[in-house]
Amino acid sequence: MDIKLAVLIDGDNIPSANVKEMMEEIAKYGNPTIKRIYGDWTKPNLNKWKSLLLENAITPIQQYGYTTGKNATDSAMIIDAMDILYSEKVDGFCLVSSDSDFTRLATRLREAGMKVYGIGEKKTPNPFIVACDKFIYIEILKHQTSENELEPVDKTTASKNDYDKITLKEVRFIESTIDDVADDDGWAFLGDVGSLLQKKQPNFDSRNYGFKKLTPLIKSITTLELERREDSRGHKKLIYVKIKEVKNKGKKK
Repeated sequence: MDIKLAVLIDGDNIPSANVKEMMEEIAKYGNPTIKRIYGDWTKPNLNKWKSLLLENAITPIQQYGYTTGKNATDSAMIIDAMDILYSEKVDGFCLVSSDSDFTRLATRLREAGMKVYGIGEKKTPNPFIVACDKFIYIEILKHQTSENELEPVDKTTASKNDYDKITLKEVRFIESTIDDVADDDGWAFLGDVGSLLQKKQPNFDSRNYGFKKLTPLIKSITTLELERREDSRGHKKLIYVKIKEVKNKGKKK
């Protein structure tokens, strides 16, 4: 059963582009029963949003800027979030913003037992990212397609700056996570690996590196090997991952 989500969007801090993909992404994690966007709708910079609100059933919340240099939108979102929390009508929140001012809000919602998803641009400060259970970059959503989910995205059709490179740091991070959940033979269930990667680093997403799923990302790392196994009923194929033995050569037992 899908969890009920409250989607709160910082209209002053988030571009209107790819809103369709953003809402489709949110639907993967739950049912967005509350969808609100905050901003001063008298300002021309929010005009692009207006035509998209009805299409996506998002309710605009008017918030005037009371004084120069202060973001009244942030305060309105935070107040509404706490009201929704205490109403007990949802199981989680999706905070759409690139603003670190929502860090404490995300932390407080999680303390109350809420699931918190964050969506923002890659410029989002790290404190807000790690305060969420999962954080998704808007930039990767524009590359989503419905075709062949197990194939990596064709990077030749994207600009060089669209994706991060998998560095030795990321490889070591994945390997250490595999070690954390591996059995005595070194094999780890890929589902467990993915869950722990997310807990350790909320913005870890295979799409950041040009892969739609974790499986093809793991396949691209030469130090790792995959194995498909049948479940107890002999039907579903379970995927396990292991660090290749060559990595242990030369080490003392």
